[in-house]
Amino acid sequence: MNDVSIDSPVYFGQFGSYQITAGDRREVRIYRAGLAVAAVSFALGTGLILSVGPSDWVLQTLTGLYGLFALSLGVSLLTIHIYLAPLHRLLQACWLVGVASSVDLILASEDSLALTVYQHPSSLWGLGFLFVALTGIYFKEAFCFNRLETKFLTPLVPILLLGHLSGLLPEESKPVMLAMWAILFLIFSLRKLPQAIPDDIGDKSVFEHLRNRNRQASPSETGL
Repeated sequence: MNDVSIDSPVYFGQFGSYQITAGDRREVRIYRAGLAVAAVSFALGTGLILSVGPSDWVLQTLTGLYGLFALSLGVSLLTIHIYLAPLHRLLQACWLVGVASSVDLILASEDSLALTVYQHPSSLWGLGFLFVALTGIYFKEAFCFNRLETKFLTPLVPILLLGHLSGLLPEESKPVMLAMWAILFLIFSLRKLPQAIPDDIGDKSVFEHLRNRNRQASPSETGL
């Protein structure tokens, strides 16, 4: 279905001209909304654990906020525009592994998810893949838009998680790094909201070129 407005501007990309459809714009809005909800959920959870502490109601609330964070991140990964389809699928697969591991931890442990991850760093071998997917978004945004906050987030997240996993990161450093993560993630997501929509769509002629190349390659690869 062609939902291009008659007054939609024509853009000239690397492999030809293209127009941005209403569906394209809707996907970008959903992508950004997902990031915003994920960032707010993460910031609220971080604020609670750092200010109130690990009380029972805080730990229960964290599980709910984590679920909202993971779901919102999944929505963003469905609607993000990435030229390399294998990379896009890889990030989605990482998200799926992380979510499946999270659900398994929730069902298998008598403790809350946050307490389980804190007391058993090895749980990050599964759950941590969700944050690999998130770091992939940070890297994409840093590479494409040169955003300062994502340049800090891209190394910050793996350093914190791997530091906790390995036990090499001092305990006093973790709350500081967690707070920095929450603040920078919130800044990043809020700065995305007013950004020009075509920026997140990219060069559609590249997407079409890659799709055509895959269609041409398929018959020879399958022997049809």
